[in-house]
Amino acid sequence: MEIWRVVGELVCTRRVPGLGSTSLRVLKGQKGEIMVASDAVGAPPGKWVFTTLGSAARYAMPDQRTTTDLTICGIIEGWDEA
Repeated sequence: MEIWRVVGELVCTRRVPGLGSTSLRVLKGQKGEIMVASDAVGAPPGKWVFTTLGSAARYAMPDQRTTTDLTICGIIEGWDEA
């Protein structure tokens, strides 16, 4: 698992069938890297979240057939960036 900050929502009008209407979030890492993740918990911009990746990311989604390899699993409360 890794910790990221949600910096925005990603809106895509055309998607592969495996993504369906999955919410997507743009994440920024502590070293400045940018990633896109499926959002299983409804994380708003500005919040710190923890994610899972690889095949475990699909299992974290309500529909485990979702085509994803990075999923937000939880919103962190009280995280102070070090």
